[in-house]
Amino acid sequence: MTLNNFQVKNSLPSNRNFEENTNQNLKKSNNSMGKWNIYVVMPAYNESKTIKKVIEDLKERNLKMVIIDDGSHDKTYKIAESSIYNHGSIYRHVINRGLGAALETGIKAALAKSADIIVTFDADGQHDPNDIIPVCKPLMEKRADVVIGTRNFNKMPASKKFGNTVMNMITRIFYGIHVNDSQSGLRAFNRKAAKVLDINSRGYGVSSEIIGEIKKYNLKVEEVEIKTIYTDYSMSKGTNLMVGLKILAKLIIDILK
Repeated sequence: MTLNNFQVKNSLPSNRNFEENTNQNLKKSNNSMGKWNIYVVMPAYNESKTIKKVIEDLKERNLKMVIIDDGSHDKTYKIAESSIYNHGSIYRHVINRGLGAALETGIKAALAKSADIIVTFDADGQHDPNDIIPVCKPLMEKRADVVIGTRNFNKMPASKKFGNTVMNMITRIFYGIHVNDSQSGLRAFNRKAAKVLDINSRGYGVSSEIIGEIKKYNLKVEEVEIKTIYTDYSMSKGTNLMVGLKILAKLIIDILK
């Protein structure tokens, strides 16, 4: 699709073939994974219930991590520190600075570690770690600078679907670019893209801001369908209608300044 001379390549497979394609891509990509210095950037705020399993799942796949504890009040930092052994680093914000600030810290840290590919990944257990390599594949094949892991909206609970659909519309209105899942937390960036990102939003508005940065720097972007694991816990996180309205209000205020 083309919008204002900006191209987004849609790589979403059909639902019927999605699982088969994902498994095939995972096997093929794992053969060349060793050639790439991949870092998973994981912001975490009060995720003591889920972060250990998420870390263990990534360790099983031999993925390196940069974890950012964004001023948690629970045992997130302690659990992450004891779990990440020999698979990356953990950073800590003294106070809660927001998702955007945590991503900025993590991306800068991964770049300092000479990352070739940086993957953002939520700490609440909603992402399937098997999706990481298929999402990285367009970068490995130099077809894209940024890949967005796109959730299947037909399988998304109604409250989430409405909020995320609204955010897709807001992103298109304010940044002039349409993607199928602007609020996805699973994304991959090559080093060139990660270096030019200028993140100013402190909160959830960062997801839309990243889409704006993609257009600003004319980065090549693809979308790859991912699996989402919905639990009562993960459902309480992320973008809903109220969060969307707050982001909209913030965007309007920024424009009127």
